[in-house]
Amino acid sequence: MKNEQHTADPAGTSPAVTGGDGSAGRDTGDAYRGSGVRTGSGPRKSREIFDATLDLLADKGYEGLTIEGVAERSGVNKTTIYRWWPSKGALLGAALTGAGRLDFPLPDTGSLRGDLIALTDGIVGLLTAPPTADIAVAALGAVTHSPELAEHTRAFFADRMARERPLFERAVARGELAPDTDPMLLMDLLAGAAWLHLVFRRLPADPDFASRTVDIVLDGASRAAGPDRHRHAAR
Repeated sequence: MKNEQHTADPAGTSPAVTGGDGSAGRDTGDAYRGSGVRTGSGPRKSREIFDATLDLLADKGYEGLTIEGVAERSGVNKTTIYRWWPSKGALLGAALTGAGRLDFPLPDTGSLRGDLIALTDGIVGLLTAPPTADIAVAALGAVTHSPELAEHTRAFFADRMARERPLFERAVARGELAPDTDPMLLMDLLAGAAWLHLVFRRLPADPDFASRTVDIVLDGASRAAGPDRHRHAAR
């Protein structure tokens, strides 16, 4: 595999070294650098770089993603890209959060069940509709065999969980969840079910996949099958 790590910066001008202190060629827009964490500074064409990164990923997969290819697609010099993101793993981690391609509106239906069904439907859409399906499958699939990429995607998952957390806080306030409920585990169960069903097993998502999955996660398999199920409460 081609080594994408780039270390040549003898003058110490890389933002990763200087902390993005306003050297020439950068602005102070809403951009990302290094690990993909929002920093408030970045190259002027961050959006073009992120879009090119995800487009190339969707077309050629993680193995085919290169800094040189991103530079060609974005029209940005590769030395500028390397200055901010020293490897393709760092760049992809930043692009997943910065480009917003895998975002979808967070629901507020008035009930936990309704919110989780809407969230699960959103995940199903990400994993089935191009181009987001190609991006998600290529990026998150590569995480399993690239420790470097796994490290750089931490910011993406942290950002997603931070935006979903208010949904669970509202549920606790309404008395629908115990205060010590683990929101991350709940989302892992729902997203994991969608990933396994759609990506690994290549099965279609029937119209009530999300509601059935949420029923089992919230109620348990035996209760979800019983007459006291609450599926219609969220509709």
